[in-house]
Amino acid sequence: MIAVTSEFRGELSLVLPPEQLARAAQCLRAAPGLQFDFLSDISAVDRFPIEPRFEVNYHLLSIPLRQTVRLRVWLPGQDPVVSTVVPVWPTANWHEREIFDLFGIRFDGHPDLHRILMPDDWEGYPLRKDYPVEGFRT
Repeated sequence: MIAVTSEFRGELSLVLPPEQLARAAQCLRAAPGLQFDFLSDISAVDRFPIEPRFEVNYHLLSIPLRQTVRLRVWLPGQDPVVSTVVPVWPTANWHEREIFDLFGIRFDGHPDLHRILMPDDWEGYPLRKDYPVEGFRT
């Protein structure tokens, strides 16, 4: 299930195949010896022109055990999709919507995936490295 593990400054990072994310999230939350009950953040990175292009990071905290872990999935530039973790951590709702809005990464199974920051008629995803930088013309 886990592709790569690493540790940096005391934080364990687990790289998972995207199709394993939902199952891993459920295990990390429910397992008595883990209890990662708090999702503090989800972030995305555009690694353009490198493939896989996108990296999505989930920063988790086990409050009872005072431990942290980061889950990382890599997604292709064409049709970047990963399962939602909203059923496991409801706070993921807005994090996933923000990443969708700014990077165009879709979260399969999300209960309400639509733009949260940009206007509904906005074209493109402004945090992608290939997004035009000339600005918005009026």
